[in-house]
Amino acid sequence: MQSKRSKSGWLEPEVVAGNGLLDRRAFLRGGAAAAGAMMGYTFVGSAAAEPLADDPWSKVPGGISPPYEQRSRYEEKVARTLSNPKGEPRTQHARTPHHLINGTFTPNGLHFTIVHAGTPDIDPDKHRLLIHGLVKRPLVFTLDALHRYPMVSRMSFVECGGNSAPFFSKEPIQASVQALHGLVSCAEWTGVRLSTLLEETGIDPKAKWFIAEGADAPALSRSVPMTKALDDAMVALYQNGERIMPGNGYPMRLLLPGWEGNMNVKFLRRIQLTDAPAMSYYEARTYAPVLPNGKAYQFYFLQEVKSFITHPSPGLTLKGPGFYEISGVAYSGNGRISKVMVSADGGQSWAQTALQEPVPSKAFTRFRTPWRWDNNPAVLQSHAWDEAGNVQPTRAQIVAVRGETTKVPPVTGFPSQHYNGITTWAIERNGEVKHVYA
Repeated sequence: MQSKRSKSGWLEPEVVAGNGLLDRRAFLRGGAAAAGAMMGYTFVGSAAAEPLADDPWSKVPGGISPPYEQRSRYEEKVARTLSNPKGEPRTQHARTPHHLINGTFTPNGLHFTIVHAGTPDIDPDKHRLLIHGLVKRPLVFTLDALHRYPMVSRMSFVECGGNSAPFFSKEPIQASVQALHGLVSCAEWTGVRLSTLLEETGIDPKAKWFIAEGADAPALSRSVPMTKALDDAMVALYQNGERIMPGNGYPMRLLLPGWEGNMNVKFLRRIQLTDAPAMSYYEARTYAPVLPNGKAYQFYFLQEVKSFITHPSPGLTLKGPGFYEISGVAYSGNGRISKVMVSADGGQSWAQTALQEPVPSKAFTRFRTPWRWDNNPAVLQSHAWDEAGNVQPTRAQIVAVRGETTKVPPVTGFPSQHYNGITTWAIERNGEVKHVYA
């Protein structure tokens, strides 16, 4: 990276792409000082020149530590948005506020949820998991019994197949990244490998699928190939170190890393090994949209390589020209993210971002790159690659195959599935961020 000295003596980082994108290593070298000089902190001549004033909260004893720590009252705005806050007899969506959080783990209370008949109040001492069907000996597991098996942990994203469905609209919908991409989250999940439990039951060679069923009112069920069961499937019991949250499947859920969210059956109570899929309601209708060529997009499980910028994004207005960090998340059901490029001029030029370590497989990877905004219009995009060589497509490439809707219903109303195309944010001169199609 080549840099030059500014008039004030700061070492300025190199511009590597159009509209002020800077070398991703700028914050790791002398360029950090140049960035800091324009980010709003105050210089003082001497640390001893004036005593630091004590704020009111520094003059009195603080609060009592609670048994379970709650977040600061000043962070109450960081919350999920609800599609059905009154609990009407229909599906409820709670979306993650990606524009208000950072890092790679999603806090448990902000992890997205979708429940189809409300969240059941399950007594963990009475809950059971049955494994039967094409097995040599059917078994019933209590929660205590599952805790006696070897535990494993892994970071994994879970994404609804309908996440980002508004991008199938003919016109860009003016909504936040939470409304557009809020049905995906990432956590550390801990539990027992499904393969370990199947070893206990013994697998009949005729078994090619298993059907997972939940203990919620609709008894939601999905069919899963046995190859996934014997790969990285897990009966998850913990989420980010604590017992799974009720809306995410308490007391246990199926975890299928990298696969369609609805298949990660929550409130798991039954696994039946079979020789064919069940053709349940969700796999035969809801998650089998009809393509423009008349064929159903069915039994396509993988959540493909994807990325989107969270900072800046709609709702986060830029407060004047200067240095900013462009940041977002990338992930792939095929494995690790290998590269993320960012553009500030609508795809005319690109700069490679820094990937925040660690870069786990089938989990969020946070990408970051420094940017100097000059108060002129800009168009931000991110473009991701995974280790298998898969490339995030453009929106045009997706709708050419899967079509687009002429309707503009509420954000929750789109029937289309598996959108992983490029997202585009336009920055206006006043710093406002809007959703556009490039």
